[in-house]
Amino acid sequence: MVEAGGRVTGSELRKFVAPEFIFGNDARLLVGRYARNFSGRNVFVVTDPGVMASGWLEDVTDSLNDGGLHYTTYSHVNPNPRVEDVMEGAEIYRAEECDVIVAVGGGSPMDCAKGIGIVSSNKKHITEFEGVDKVGLPAPPLICIPTTAGSSADVSQFAIISDRSRHLKMGIISKTLVPDVALIDPVTTTTMPCDMTVQTAFDTLSHAMESYVSNASSAVTDLHALESIRLVSSNIIPVISDPENLNLRTNLMLASLHAGLAFSNASLGLTHAMAHSLGGSMDLPHGECNAILMEHVVNFNFQAEPERYMELARTMGLNTDKEVKPELIKGINDLKKRVGLDKSLKDFGVDESDLDELADVAMLDPCIVTNPRKPYKDEVVEVFRDAL
Repeated sequence: MVEAGGRVTGSELRKFVAPEFIFGNDARLLVGRYARNFSGRNVFVVTDPGVMASGWLEDVTDSLNDGGLHYTTYSHVNPNPRVEDVMEGAEIYRAEECDVIVAVGGGSPMDCAKGIGIVSSNKKHITEFEGVDKVGLPAPPLICIPTTAGSSADVSQFAIISDRSRHLKMGIISKTLVPDVALIDPVTTTTMPCDMTVQTAFDTLSHAMESYVSNASSAVTDLHALESIRLVSSNIIPVISDPENLNLRTNLMLASLHAGLAFSNASLGLTHAMAHSLGGSMDLPHGECNAILMEHVVNFNFQAEPERYMELARTMGLNTDKEVKPELIKGINDLKKRVGLDKSLKDFGVDESDLDELADVAMLDPCIVTNPRKPYKDEVVEVFRDAL
């Protein structure tokens, strides 16, 4: 059966990928047990300086020690993980003769860990895996412990790595990048500062919205996407005024999990293609890029999926008795203002002269393939211009 707009529905064959995951308070403390399950002897722990300062890494290494496991810590990971970070980490992984990888942190350490894994097993440069299904051999066992509620790298088949030589973010998509185990512990998000909380929440929201309108969505991914949107919309404002509330933090972590299960299997769209272009060219924060672009992409895409955008608006608690498109755009803008994310691309130094090159890069991003409306370069330039 085919919906209006060409979306295939019904009982056609679909493939879904997801890791084993454990969700709940103190899940991080199980890492030693799971590393032993993989017969690990020397664990390679990938993290970043912020996680080390928060104290969560110590809980992880204590669990590894309790399990009788040796470990090597690698923390040279930039906020937008770079090709150099991956290659340096892979060299240390080999030199230390490690056999299991544990990632502790947000999307940056987890994506970097995925890159280290496939470089180590395939013995190729990380740039050779750019694109879809370019990874030949599976990585060593990977355990992810997310400390932010947004990237969903702990359950996805995506890794995004910055290539500074080309001024872009590479998208690597492969089922070999799905972690073996995710230990999803909401407790770790209680130390997130307010700005990171809202940025990662908008990353979650953009994952869920884009996967719901993706031309590769399905009944399974729809369920996860809509629940993620509901959870983000109803918890992002309360958590700002009550950041140590574990129930609110749990709901946002659960939203991230649902969004990850949705977009890992339905992919994303124009918002992420453009955000990756911005992040690769100007090293901008990913969550904020998504937030800036979100309503402008909705404006562009709406005509291709009006019924689906109506359901998104309804799930966000917006009034769908009115004309939906302006109501949804207003709802997104109002939410951004309430959480302090009402910025434009000009605020980050983006200029009219940058737009042509940014659009060129966005057009090559794999996320653009599943956008519900096929964009042409001049249209992408115009969406960037609207966001200035």
